[in-house]
Amino acid sequence: MSGGKPAAEQRPGIAVVGAGYWGPNLVRNLMASPDWDLRWLCDLDTDRAARVAAPYSSVRVTGSLDDVLADPAVTAVAIATPARTHRDVALTALRAGRHVLVEKPLAATHAEGAELVAEADERGLVLMCDHTYCYTPAVTAIRDMIHSGMLGEVHFVDSVRINLGLIQPDVDVLWDLAPHDLSILDYILPETVKPVAVAATGADPLGTGRTCVAYLTLRLSSGAIAHGHVNWLSPTKVRTTIVGGSKRTLVWDDLNPAQRISVFDRGVDLARPEELGDDQRRAALVSYRLGDMVAPALGEREALSVAVEEFARAVRTGTPAATDGRAGLRVLRILEAASRSLAENGALVAVNDDALEGK
Repeated sequence: MSGGKPAAEQRPGIAVVGAGYWGPNLVRNLMASPDWDLRWLCDLDTDRAARVAAPYSSVRVTGSLDDVLADPAVTAVAIATPARTHRDVALTALRAGRHVLVEKPLAATHAEGAELVAEADERGLVLMCDHTYCYTPAVTAIRDMIHSGMLGEVHFVDSVRINLGLIQPDVDVLWDLAPHDLSILDYILPETVKPVAVAATGADPLGTGRTCVAYLTLRLSSGAIAHGHVNWLSPTKVRTTIVGGSKRTLVWDDLNPAQRISVFDRGVDLARPEELGDDQRRAALVSYRLGDMVAPALGEREALSVAVEEFARAVRTGTPAATDGRAGLRVLRILEAASRSLAENGALVAVNDDALEGK
């Protein structure tokens, strides 16, 4: 490449805060990205951070966020620390004038998330929530099919996310696993369709002190429902989502790389009474449609690499990311309502529509 600055100097600098479970994935994808110059890895456990950064000689390690923010070349910070720390770390970075990418959930509470969104807005900075599944080829395809009208009006969404997983020390299974499915739902639904209420039930059969198995049902403004099952105790791993539409039904099996999405031209049709004659009114109004199944081809690309690319695009253009802070707030709003429902033995709890969240 002739002329201009070296590629590394043209790229904005970024730091990763947190070298635990998700931090190494961010480090790997940022190092591979042509959009970013990864300069720092920050973690209170500097030995752990040093092990993660060892393959990358250009990445400096520190246990202090102040070191990171003292580097004028760092224009953005990617946060992969426990949820209870998201507010403090992100707020410090925003107040230092840095763009921020935060792993899910955006914060530990809706109030903390709202504080981050307001701070980013006031300073004209990008705040993005790493709702990674929204950047998979499968979820992108599902969103396109719904928004194009291919599936028709959405009648129901049913998701299962279960496995034999780690019992988290600071959150229950709802706050650990449900953000994935709630962020997907927020991303794929038309803008006119919003959750209005949620009912959640759960159990702690092992006596861990937190819910390990949970079910939640969302009422949508369109009259449809969305249902989710999250579970840390299942000996089998299942990752499926079904979207039932008035025209077609879609099944997404994330553990089947050969056929992640199947679209069925099958369903139930209901004739309108006004369209029928007197004799026909006595007959059944329901008919069943049995058509073909198609499995659309999908590209394979790591979702986090797409999320990193989207963060760069948002920073470069000054426009919101596809999963911006407000998307993170909408998920937090549902999680808090679900937690209240869980505490009230499955009572239906309203999901308040906050003007700050907009869609």
